Amino acid sequence: MPWFSVTKEVAMGTAMLGVAFATGVLAGKRYPSIFFGASKSSKTVIGKDSPLWQYILDHSLREHPLLKKLRLLTLDHPWGRIMVSCDQAQFMANLAKLIKAKKVIEIGVFTGYNTLNMALILPDNGRVVACDINEDYVNIGKPLWKEAEVEHKIDLRIKPASETLGKRKAKSMGKADAFDSVQKKKNTEEGHEELLAAGEAETYDFAFIDADKESSNEYYEKCLRLVRKGGIIAIDNDRHMRAGFPRWLT
Repeated sequence: MPWFSVTKEVAMGTAMLGVAFATGVLAGKRYPSIFFGASKSSKTVIGKDSPLWQYILDHSLREHPLLKKLRLLTLDHPWGRIMVSCDQAQFMANLAKLIKAKKVIEIGVFTGYNTLNMALILPDNGRVVACDINEDYVNIGKPLWKEAEVEHKIDLRIKPASETLGKRKAKSMGKADAFDSVQKKKNTEEGHEELLAAGEAETYDFAFIDADKESSNEYYEKCLRLVRKGGIIAIDNDRHMRAGFPRWLT
């Protein structure tokens, strides 16, 4: 979208977010112990008892009641520490609203906190393609999606995200390729055709990559083809804690 067509409010809001983020990055590099604790091996980016973390929660967080309910349910789970942080989710939701997002890709759903977060801010005809391989975790959040009346906006894909985004073109038709061909036909009949194959390149507004880090490059390359010019791709690049701060690419 050309800059001259952006409203003054959106331009100012985007500029302020940019300044705040740049300031945070510079301050984090110069005084890492203040923001991230004394050691990189710490179990949390900002400790639960950190005054900074409490300040963020007290003065910045505007969490929907159902998001809070799901967050508390998730934190009770043995793997609860890997969920996206509530302030990070709120930041992404604000960015999505700034660009008037309607179509979102989320790679790595876990219990569906950020899926719900994104669905809540999308228009009624919006869509979140939520990719994960473990439906047991997702089932924790599904009742909250329904309670929030945003279930119709969420397109859950329980299969490898690389398949949902779009497979690389095969050089030859072997047994594995033949199986993929049958599976693709089945998915198409169910309305789950792979995104790139379905002609959805450059139609998505926002993508969040927060899954297996070994595949992040592949996810990123495919999202580059799926996200429109002027859209946003956010990548959580912390290998150990998915609640870490993300790296932003636009």
